[in-house]
Amino acid sequence: MRRDAWRGALYGATSILMVNLLITTAAAQSSVLSNVDLCNGKDRSSPEPQIRGCSELIKSEGDNTKVLAIAYNNRGNAYTTQAQYDLAIQDYDKSINLDPQYAKPFNNRGVAYRRKGELELAIKDFDAAINLDPNYIEALINRAEVREQQGDHSGALKDLDGAVKLEPKTGLEWNERCWARAIVGDAQGALADCNEAIRLQPKDAASFDSRGFAYLKSAQWDLAIADFDSALGLDPKLPTALYGRGFAKLKKGLAASGKSDIAAARAINQNIEAEYTGLGVH
Repeated sequence: MRRDAWRGALYGATSILMVNLLITTAAAQSSVLSNVDLCNGKDRSSPEPQIRGCSELIKSEGDNTKVLAIAYNNRGNAYTTQAQYDLAIQDYDKSINLDPQYAKPFNNRGVAYRRKGELELAIKDFDAAINLDPNYIEALINRAEVREQQGDHSGALKDLDGAVKLEPKTGLEWNERCWARAIVGDAQGALADCNEAIRLQPKDAASFDSRGFAYLKSAQWDLAIADFDSALGLDPKLPTALYGRGFAKLKKGLAASGKSDIAAARAINQNIEAEYTGLGVH
């Protein structure tokens, strides 16, 4: 598993830019426009306003295929946020049936399948999204993370190479490739990628966590601890950083402090030790 909390679950909601308002009253127009805003995710207080807005649009837009496809996709995203994956998949199915050339619901359904643990179905959906839109960076990253989970590290790196080439000016792609390169033992390449990720996103805890992991894999304990400290300064409950720092401290002979960090990591994610073992850190 790439991380305890899957940061690569990038949905790709679509804004409903226009609605065919075949209504006469200003009050009715105002109601529909309010639902458009909600379905587009204007109210981020919880997923419920988006579900409500999209549901009202679905009721009102009887034959507007494009609006319906977007509304089902966006409501599916809200259901995914609630971990109601079966409801989300039903909505993505409807969106795809309405517009089979619409790449986002394929990607987003892949996210829901991955969270359910159905990795082969997730890969098929990410494949479909990328076939429809070869420049779909989020789908490339999502597929890379599933490939990492399946142990296909060369396939993951190929996807991440594509993502970095498409969008070299954001830190996410560099950070993801840093992590993947560290897993396969390419310490030099991993550190170069993480350095670029940190340059682009100096307040991103995950990038320091990834570089700490790269140092951990190359047995550079002090440098690993320094980066895990930085990551935890930005996100004090990041379990991968807690566990990595604890592991490095144990290697340095700092038993009490190391065990404390590892216990804190396990309290957040009881599977963290197995996940690190799967990454080659025993």
